[in-house]
Amino acid sequence: MARSCDICGKAPHFGNRISHAHNLTRRRWNPNLRRVRALVNGAAKTIHACTACIRSGKVVKIA
Repeated sequence: MARSCDICGKAPHFGNRISHAHNLTRRRWNPNLRRVRALVNGAAKTIHACTACIRSGKVVKIA
């Protein structure tokens, strides 16, 4: 699925945009994803990882 973290599965959340007149329209909060070359099962692979996973060390980046 697009726009989701390959490590933790974090995906967009949905809610409402509320105007001053209290008109509601749908909106979404996207996760902060980065394309990263990482070590996956001993092989180099390009994955989409959220910045929380990258900072916490769940992703082993390679150059």
